[in-house]
Amino acid sequence: MTLAHDLTHMKINDKNRLITFDIKDLYVNIPTEETLKIAKTMLATRNNKIIMQQITQLLEITLQQNYFIFANKIYQPEKGISMGSPLSNDIAEIFLQHHEQTLLKHLMDNRTIDYYTRYVDDILIIYNTDKTNTETICNYLNTIHPNLIFTPTQEQNKTINFLDLLITRKTNALDINIYRKPTTTDTTINYYSNHPMEHKLAAYRFLINWMLTLPLTQTNKNKEWQKIQTIAQNNNFLNQTINKLRIKIQNQQKTNKTNQDNKKWTTFTYFSPKIRKLTNIFK
Repeated sequence: MTLAHDLTHMKINDKNRLITFDIKDLYVNIPTEETLKIAKTMLATRNNKIIMQQITQLLEITLQQNYFIFANKIYQPEKGISMGSPLSNDIAEIFLQHHEQTLLKHLMDNRTIDYYTRYVDDILIIYNTDKTNTETICNYLNTIHPNLIFTPTQEQNKTINFLDLLITRKTNALDINIYRKPTTTDTTINYYSNHPMEHKLAAYRFLINWMLTLPLTQTNKNKEWQKIQTIAQNNNFLNQTINKLRIKIQNQQKTNKTNQDNKKWTTFTYFSPKIRKLTNIFK
């Protein structure tokens, strides 16, 4: 949400261009030994040396347990981190954030790059054509580290998609819309399926929340609402059901906004459907 709001409030001019990058095979190309050294350097700024040593030792032990089996043989890669490991995302962030601070920050400071954001291995850059161009940025990124390969995608007709956002470059601002991949089938749990109603409505609850929360123009919001209704009809939902859900979500958002400062959170472990009776009391 913060990304979308940042983009809609950003002032641009006719010299700005958008480009996205994908880091190819990020996790399997993270150099573990080098990342451990970076982590040790970062932890060295802390006063407690014992904790620093314990953390780095635990990191080293964990990263060394990177094995896989292929054709009944066990292999240990010389580089890379395990896909799906709870630690892998943090290790990737340590490695990438270090290089962003040391090799990219100066480009943002001198406004060669007006905007930079990254989510895991997807990057969005807005740059100034008076100071640089796509080829220069691409070549520079691919010299950051031999293990990292950055694949660019340029805007087409002033439009580019980043994650699930469709970003269009206007004269002085950026227009935000919802992006759906071409492979999207718009299939949800059918209304006549033998599932709890809350499961059937889960997809529409997400779509409506997404529509209401994003800073969409009224035109884009109306188009998205029509899209949601079409998806619902194709899965045998009545318009009345989806309309009621939208009203309910809108009221909940208003209530949440009013009570946000006074709200306290707690976690309940799911044991059986009876847990809902307890959580409803606390609501």
